[in-house]
Amino acid sequence: MIVQELLKLGTSTLSEASGLACSFDPAIRPVWKGAALVGPAFPVSCAPGDNLGIHLAMERAPEGSVLVVDATGYLAGYWGEVFAVAAEARGIVGLVIDGGARDIDALEAHGFPVFARSVCMRGTVKHHAISVGETTTVAGVTVAPGDMIVGDADGVMSIPAGRLESTVFAAKERQEKERILMERLRNGETTLEILGLTHFRS
Repeated sequence: MIVQELLKLGTSTLSEASGLACSFDPAIRPVWKGAALVGPAFPVSCAPGDNLGIHLAMERAPEGSVLVVDATGYLAGYWGEVFAVAAEARGIVGLVIDGGARDIDALEAHGFPVFARSVCMRGTVKHHAISVGETTTVAGVTVAPGDMIVGDADGVMSIPAGRLESTVFAAKERQEKERILMERLRNGETTLEILGLTHFRS
């Protein structure tokens, strides 16, 4: 229920309603059109060009998790179709990575949602994992295990676990205010009038 509710509210409404600095760098985008995800975070920190941490996370992350990976913005193909198949088998529901992904057509065919800084075909090594399942900072946002990750066409965000209920409540209030505003617009009022900005008219 909460998954569909969060997707319906959308990241833009949730982000503004939260009052938190919870939106990832806008360069982190869905790698295929229509990708969307919701789920509790399982954070990972990878060394540049090294995806060993993701391999370890695939064994340790609880079912239903979204892997949230700090790869320091390094552009390599940390994730592709093999990982998508492994994730489906393990019940991992999505990936957010400050780095690159590849096999994009295959990811779309699987319907596996990935949000990444880039699409990159370059391979990776498997030598060192910085941290797996521990709080880390990814693309400007501090992410703790269990924080709620929401991603859609507008971007991706992380809602601290302790602020989820209040954020959803505030987002619903905001959504209702916007519904009323749009109804007034359809009835002929202008945004300047509704928002009390008529003093800016020349």
